[in-house]
Amino acid sequence: MTDLTIYEVSRCSTCRNLAALLDARGIEYEGVEYHETGLDEATIRDLLAKSGLRPRDILRVREPLVGQLGLLDGEGATDDELIAAMAEHPRLMQRPIAVRGDRAVLGRPVERVLELLE
Repeated sequence: MTDLTIYEVSRCSTCRNLAALLDARGIEYEGVEYHETGLDEATIRDLLAKSGLRPRDILRVREPLVGQLGLLDGEGATDDELIAAMAEHPRLMQRPIAVRGDRAVLGRPVERVLELLE
């Protein structure tokens, strides 16, 4: 059992790069395919609290669904609206997100995840 969890999408090149980095260093982790399992609002809020990020920081702004849902129109959606949209449509979230204990980081660049291991 590992204490490092990675919220990832195996088709994502950045997630694959992170997996290669961790594998090369012999670092075990638990991968969560959140596109398949989904994340509830409480889990998203927990990830945000542990990372110190705001919902807009993990929003995939180039995802076409962002425009379709009008999340950036005018003044944009509120934090609560963004979290609800991410819970309903997991592909709106940036990835990978790594969690260890009470800390989390967005793995962009993937080397940022190593900060959790220091």
